[in-house]
Amino acid sequence: MRQGRDVAADVPHTGSAAPERGRPGSRRRRAWRFRRAHRTDLAVAAGYLALACTVLSGQWRDTGNGYLVKSGQDQTMWEWFFAVTAHSVAHLENPLGTDLQNYPAGVNLMANTAMFGVGVPLTPVTLLFGPTVTFVLVLTAGLAGTAYAWYRLFAAELTDSRGAAILGGLCCGFAPAMISHANAHPNFVVLPLLPVLAGLLVRLGRGRARGVRWKAAGALGLLVAAQIALGEEPLLIFALAFGLFGVVYHLHDPRRGLRALRALTPTVLAAAVLTLLLCAVPLWWQFFGPQSYRSIDHGPMGNDLKALTQFPSESLGGVLSPGQNVAINPTEQNAYFGWPLLLFTAVAAALLWRERVVRAALAVIVVFGVLSLGSEVMLGKQPTGITGPWRWAEEVPLLGTVLESRVTIAAVPAIAVILVLACTRMGARARADGTDPRPAFFLLGLVAALLPLLPTVLPVVHREPTPRIFAEHLIDPYLRGGSVVVLPPPRPADARALRWQADAGFEFPLADGYFVGPTGADRKGSYGPQPRPTAALLVEAQRTGRLPAVDAATRERALADLRYWRADVLVLPVGGAGTDVLRGTTALLVGAEPVRVADAWVWDVRALGAAAAGL
Repeated sequence: MRQGRDVAADVPHTGSAAPERGRPGSRRRRAWRFRRAHRTDLAVAAGYLALACTVLSGQWRDTGNGYLVKSGQDQTMWEWFFAVTAHSVAHLENPLGTDLQNYPAGVNLMANTAMFGVGVPLTPVTLLFGPTVTFVLVLTAGLAGTAYAWYRLFAAELTDSRGAAILGGLCCGFAPAMISHANAHPNFVVLPLLPVLAGLLVRLGRGRARGVRWKAAGALGLLVAAQIALGEEPLLIFALAFGLFGVVYHLHDPRRGLRALRALTPTVLAAAVLTLLLCAVPLWWQFFGPQSYRSIDHGPMGNDLKALTQFPSESLGGVLSPGQNVAINPTEQNAYFGWPLLLFTAVAAALLWRERVVRAALAVIVVFGVLSLGSEVMLGKQPTGITGPWRWAEEVPLLGTVLESRVTIAAVPAIAVILVLACTRMGARARADGTDPRPAFFLLGLVAALLPLLPTVLPVVHREPTPRIFAEHLIDPYLRGGSVVVLPPPRPADARALRWQADAGFEFPLADGYFVGPTGADRKGSYGPQPRPTAALLVEAQRTGRLPAVDAATRERALADLRYWRADVLVLPVGGAGTDVLRGTTALLVGAEPVRVADAWVWDVRALGAAAAGL
């Protein structure tokens, strides 16, 4: 990034308005240039927004029953987060935790990336139009806003070419990782504050003032606090990448780097204090509150080597030249840069090697690309026997909870930096010599590198409507303050009951659910609840399609689970997978046949639970 006036060694300038101050009409020219730049910015923002709407057009066309099919169950989970946040705000309840799922233990929502930074302010949208509208609105604004924020940073600190800055914004806001996460993970899509943070830190490091710059400290503290409310994992990755970028950038002149560090430190420390004050309660709740956990054991989640060079599935290249499916899942295509872009970036970096910005960006690409390979390098889903540095990185507190595949996201703006500088250089060369063929070859190479990554419309399927027993509140007569147990109980593999609960207005809590919570004495995080015997039995019966053997001990365990869940009613929607076997299994467990209520089988178990408890 630009560091004072020494940036001339890195980036060509088109000039400054300063010499014009004494010329007649200079004020009018500066005002005209400002208006023209303002119109350009508006046009760029509108273009980014149009592209984001196109990518998510399938969901926008059907916000009632459309579902991003590649999200798995994550769209349901995120819609529930937005819905329960709006419910808590509307009822003046604590939004940081709830017992509306995983009853009676509840869920620590601050430890579940509920994105209060958008969920709370968008409460009116959620209440008026539903959580699906909030979900797709957040994703759309995230793609467009992130692209625009990087465009503004590049235009302000890296290049005088608007075209190059626009390209940089496109590369950052619509990168393969961003499009992949746009299927299901708004916390990795809504990232516009990160380039704003980067710009503020660059300006602070450039300054000469000593001591705390209170205005900047306030802005920095508020920005970090806001990003914590949007997503802590991207903030951690950004901080590590920006730190590496800064170190490598100043390697050629350590004294200048130390001066920048001294200029930054007092203000950053003051900002950190402000952030802690603003976030003290949420962070305490996250790490020490009810249902908090210490770490997440998510297993190996590194990028396959092939993921670095293949085209993403939701792209023009992925449609025309699909590769082996080596991603963790469709929402985690965090690399997938495609070999043409990697080759083009490598050539551009070699040609621009003398520029410090390029060397720093390349260091981020290489280091975080290697880290993303995980503890053991895989090639085509086969282990290579090569140990990756993540084996030691995952032992670092907090860093071990990050999915290692996701650290590749740090390489996205670093690649954009190299492309922006290369475009700036070639643009200047073309203006200086219109007969030089190199800019034309550069443009052809750039198109060949980026065209295969052009995103396609994310696929959407029609999801079945909420069962009438919930949508029409026919469940209400069975509610007496306990939980509703949907058969089988909701879990990460099937979380549809969370949507049904939200559509019923959160009038009852659910047994089990889809969330991250503690398990065991060491309070290690796990996806979903610890399976109770009855839930496991029902899932297995549904999977096999066979009635299990049910004896007295099995029935006793079922009664114990009903008491734990404080169950009022068991509900089995008709027409789902394994309905008949689930109905038969449940009848054996509780010793009674269900009654039909609209489109569901219902067991009223209030008396059964009371009798089992000896009441």
